[in-house]
Amino acid sequence: MKLSLYQVDAFTTRLFGGNPAAVVPLKKWLSTELMQQLALENNLSETVFFVPSEVKGADYDIRWFTPEVEINLCGHATLASAYVIFNILKAKKKKIVFSSQSGLLTVIRKKNTFEMDFPSWPPEKVTEYPEALIASLGNPVVTGVYKSRDYLVELANEDAVRSLEPDFTLMKKVGEKVIVTAPGKDVDFVSRFFAPTAGVAEDPVTGSAHSQLIPFWSYKLDKTALTAKQLSFRGGELVCAHNGDRVMIGGECVFYMKGTFEVPKH
Repeated sequence: MKLSLYQVDAFTTRLFGGNPAAVVPLKKWLSTELMQQLALENNLSETVFFVPSEVKGADYDIRWFTPEVEINLCGHATLASAYVIFNILKAKKKKIVFSSQSGLLTVIRKKNTFEMDFPSWPPEKVTEYPEALIASLGNPVVTGVYKSRDYLVELANEDAVRSLEPDFTLMKKVGEKVIVTAPGKDVDFVSRFFAPTAGVAEDPVTGSAHSQLIPFWSYKLDKTALTAKQLSFRGGELVCAHNGDRVMIGGECVFYMKGTFEVPKH
């Protein structure tokens, strides 16, 4: 059985920037085992699959896989999927609604920008956390440690976040994904995201992390419209808004390639 695969760089305006995702449109689901094998074969931070949905109010059901595990929410691969649906599959709609493990996710196209409506996951401050957490980051001076889906470690400034050289072997012992963040110099906040427990040492740009970062910085800065950068090697830019129990995460995409691959019939 032949299937198409599209590789798209998300949250960027330039090729080889942002976060690459492999997007695989399907007519019906493959087995979970096969989708996980394909994600490992692609060896990108995420391979995303979607099928036409039977859920009321949804256009497609969507699932995301790192090389090692299926995850419950992924921003950049959702953005890349919307790009493929709008630009390549030529959807005649102004918005696309995905049904996912994290509920309904709406993506609206506004010229070259795609705006995603995602859940808001405000992190709460914690005083007890694994000793390996801060040690794995090189023992930086920490402003605070918080937790929602992932650990969120706040540092004093952008330079402190940029200069981190994590010990990923030690971070695996934490057993959780880790966000590190600080106020930005020319944006509201910056971040980096580490997920060695999911087979991704450092993710280039992470939409799901911003479901936690946006409410965190919205409360802290007392503003609802925010701009953000992820300080990975590839880098990424995001426009953000906090809307009560939802967040808006927006960005652009750049097309890289289309390919065809074969999988066993099942």
